[in-house]
Amino acid sequence: MIFYHKFEVRWSDLDANKHLANSSYVQYCAQSRMAFMTKEKMGVTQLSRWGIGPVIMHERYSFFKEIYADQTVIVSLEIDGCSEDSSIYRFVHKFYTPDGVHCATAEATGVWIDMMLRKMTTPPDDVVEAMNKYKSPETIVMTREDFKKLPFRPDNVDPAEFTL
Repeated sequence: MIFYHKFEVRWSDLDANKHLANSSYVQYCAQSRMAFMTKEKMGVTQLSRWGIGPVIMHERYSFFKEIYADQTVIVSLEIDGCSEDSSIYRFVHKFYTPDGVHCATAEATGVWIDMMLRKMTTPPDDVVEAMNKYKSPETIVMTREDFKKLPFRPDNVDPAEFTL
């Protein structure tokens, strides 16, 4: 199953090139995920009751066609990767015009965290059931090892190096 969420592109969503700003793509994806979670009865109130929250660890985008002000854009949501216990997930979002033109694709990898412990956790069965509805036969099984494959790793520096 695929979830779709519709947006009307506002002037404030644009950048200096008069097309949808990169930051707006991030916001549209986040809002699509929240709309999906609300529809599946795991919105902000329910997440608070469960004491969990979704955290995006890595996000990447590919852009194919510009999106302009006053256009309608439809953002899809599918789960293309998930750990067996659903503690790790990967959403794929596709941006379409109403006539079906594919404008961009985003991929967001994340985890569920325990809001008190601030550590990765297994979500309640209700979340697992909702997420399972949006998997496809191609959805891969993810593990913690998949985080090692992400392109960036932390690399601390000596603050004395900062020449501000």
